[in-house]
Amino acid sequence: MKASLSDVFAPRLFSCLKDYSRERFMTDLMAGIIVGIVAIPLAIAFGIASGVGPTEGLLTAIIAGFLVSFFGGTKVQIGGPTGAFIVIVYGIIQQYGLGGLTIATIMAGVLLIFMGFFHLGSVIKFVPYPVIVGFTGGIALTIFSTQMNDLFGLGITDVPADFIHKWICYFKNFSHVNFWALGVGLLSLLIIVLTPKISKKVPGSLVAIVVMTVAVYLLREFCGVTSIQTIGDLYELPSGIPMPHVPDMTLAADETYLSVIRRLFPAAFTIAMLGAIESLLSAMVADGVTGDKHNSNTELIGQGIANVVVPFFGGIPATGAIARTMTNINNGGRTPVAGIVHAFVLLLVLLALGRLVGYIPMPCLAGVLIVVSYNMSGWRAFVSLSKSPKSDFSVLIVTFILTVVFDLTVAIEIGLLLAVVLFIRRVNESSIIRVFRDEIDPGDNLDVTVHEEKLIIPEGVGVYEIDGPYFFGIANKFDEIMSEVADAPKVRVIRMRKVPFMDSTGLHNLENLCMQSQRANIKVVLSGVNKHVRSMLLKAKFDQLVGEENICSNINEALAKAGEYVGAESTQK
Repeated sequence: MKASLSDVFAPRLFSCLKDYSRERFMTDLMAGIIVGIVAIPLAIAFGIASGVGPTEGLLTAIIAGFLVSFFGGTKVQIGGPTGAFIVIVYGIIQQYGLGGLTIATIMAGVLLIFMGFFHLGSVIKFVPYPVIVGFTGGIALTIFSTQMNDLFGLGITDVPADFIHKWICYFKNFSHVNFWALGVGLLSLLIIVLTPKISKKVPGSLVAIVVMTVAVYLLREFCGVTSIQTIGDLYELPSGIPMPHVPDMTLAADETYLSVIRRLFPAAFTIAMLGAIESLLSAMVADGVTGDKHNSNTELIGQGIANVVVPFFGGIPATGAIARTMTNINNGGRTPVAGIVHAFVLLLVLLALGRLVGYIPMPCLAGVLIVVSYNMSGWRAFVSLSKSPKSDFSVLIVTFILTVVFDLTVAIEIGLLLAVVLFIRRVNESSIIRVFRDEIDPGDNLDVTVHEEKLIIPEGVGVYEIDGPYFFGIANKFDEIMSEVADAPKVRVIRMRKVPFMDSTGLHNLENLCMQSQRANIKVVLSGVNKHVRSMLLKAKFDQLVGEENICSNINEALAKAGEYVGAESTQK
């Protein structure tokens, strides 16, 4: 049965509007306004920390926030720039420039759209938890390390990109600490931490920005303190929504468009994977709170559309933001209308208050991002996973270190590879192969149709039971056990009642066993083959090798068939 387009791409906005009411609009309106206010400092901070600027951060929050809510597969998801992308975006700009970032983001958007249309939304959910915790913690530490220059007011104009050299540079310049800047940063941290104790409705980051911006302005105007850098000292101030423009793809003399795409593909893949993982994790968390069920494929397509469009306005990669999504839910948002309202609130800020953004002190933004990095760090998950099996904790630590020391692309690749290898090892260790030569106790045998005290195995028959998946991890193990059996039987019964699936390596291994047995004049009978495995065997024409009558449904049939073969051979002799 073919899936229709609506099964893959069904934006939740349109289904929500069918029975939309004035009361629902009022709650969505209030939630959207509050989320928009919360998003202001984060959008500005993420834009600056990513190496672009405040305008780009706000534009991304506006355009991506609107498109994710309009085309997405969840009712309450809030899209925009997130802390997870800071490290990736900064690294891409350092290596390929703004043009490279633009192209990589568009490519990532296209990848996300393809992921959605090819039903990969549910597959992304199976990324191992230690890998997610490891790279999230690594990103948090990296974000924290990028804020030291602004927090301490060191004034370093060319901070190294990699983690180790960055901290070496900091230590060399700590003698140049600007205590005015440090005071602003520490007070900002204090305000952010204490505000929720007074009011949970007003975001501490916004309070810190307003209070410290006023304080720094007063220090400049009336106390002559001009050493505290502000956004306006470093960046061009936002003045409105720019006209869309085609990304600059200036090619070198020996370069083609295909070579540019090939060069930027790893970066685009990393953006797409991280965007998919973060947005679907956010959607799953939201489902747990609201009791709703999101459409993961539609969500990926919505995220993809946002990331294709945003770069044409100078924006950066965007995804679903867990903190802003939860703020939306906690304030009554229950349809995508709240996310659209949040985007319009940010647009009003950009158009009406854009010039005031220039007065925000950089140490205050550093304080905001330090709190963001702390919330991202997931240190409690680190502690919890340290008590888990050593293999899981090893994957977490390796992913964490690779994220910090190298980059997220390497960390995700190696982390996933390690997780897969360890998973195969666990499955291999849990798969058991038993050898029976005399009798079988039917007490725990699901495929036994006639219950007796004991199932007697005819003389000259060996029963080999595979308990677990028959795949490449266990195929060699089965070979080894077969070779360890000293006396070869006249009939080999391969009991497969506990084999849920078989891969091509297992099939190849079984074919080799049958051919070797035939050369040694040993019959092979299969027992307890389930429908899925039987279908695979028939497609591979395995029945022509052993005979369809030798693929039995239970051990009784298999032993009876084996007994016939042994008896026939004895009669011939």
